[in-house]
Amino acid sequence: MKPRIAPPSAAFVGVSWVALFAGMLTYLVGLWNATMPLNEKGYYFTVLLYGLFAAVSLQKSVRDRLENIAVSGIYYGLCWLSVGISLLLLGVGLWNATLLGSEKGFYAMAYLLSVFAAVAVQKNTRDQLASQPEPGSFTPEHEGEA
Repeated sequence: MKPRIAPPSAAFVGVSWVALFAGMLTYLVGLWNATMPLNEKGYYFTVLLYGLFAAVSLQKSVRDRLENIAVSGIYYGLCWLSVGISLLLLGVGLWNATLLGSEKGFYAMAYLLSVFAAVAVQKNTRDQLASQPEPGSFTPEHEGEA
């Protein structure tokens, strides 16, 4: 029997979702209003999607390993590599961009907020599922019923 994990508070779940949407929306509004060419906007959009997916996949892999769920070493390594590559792609793109320093900082902070919030949302989802009793398992509050 797996130990029960306390579900995250409603406040933390709400703040995580707000942070995810705020980070993504801010980043995307910045891209929409940017004067850069369309192919450059597409690059930054793709880097955002890649980073979000990589971060969620890494968080799931780390959590699976902690719970003794099989995760291949290759997949685990690829998750870490993907997070690193997504951060490197954003960094190289911003380093070479002809943007003001404040604009580069804006994109970096919105990106990092989005990636962090995606991990928090995935963790909350996992914790909510883990806090539910397994079907057919014994719970003290139902003692005597049967």
